Amino acid sequence: MTTDWTPTVPVRRLDPGVPLPRYAHPGDAGADIATAVDVTLEPGERALVGTGIALAVPEGWACFVHPRSGLAAREGITIVNAPGTVDAGYRGELHVCLLNTDRSRRVILRRGDLIAQLVFQPVGRAGFVETQQLADSPRGAGGHGSTGGVASWSDETDPSAPDGGTPQ
Repeated sequence: MTTDWTPTVPVRRLDPGVPLPRYAHPGDAGADIATAVDVTLEPGERALVGTGIALAVPEGWACFVHPRSGLAAREGITIVNAPGTVDAGYRGELHVCLLNTDRSRRVILRRGDLIAQLVFQPVGRAGFVETQQLADSPRGAGGHGSTGGVASWSDETDPSAPDGGTPQ
């Protein structure tokens, strides 16, 4: 099903032998992309891998490069800067910075292997206004780890609830 907010994304194949991005199943959020080169990743090694394609992401949209869950689960491969961002103005070849997280096994990828997926999202641009003080919020300055861990949640509380999940 196509909606009026589905972007049309021109793709330039820089390498005629690589496949175009494609969705594996109806309803998939990510379109799979392949490597244009053979690459061997030793344990803990990373490599910037070319895909042989360039995109023209429409204004008002961004493309995010996500790891493939199957590749992560079976091979231990992830993307270093996940998700990678492809801005609307970029017209060069897409590269993916892959990382072998396995501590003992090398991973060999062959030209044409699927290595990542592209997810398109509309984006807004913010206007920044300097201020001396920010408005208070329930969270305040609580940052990394400030909500505790899953073990700190109980069945009777929901920290995302407006009242903090306090049992009635």
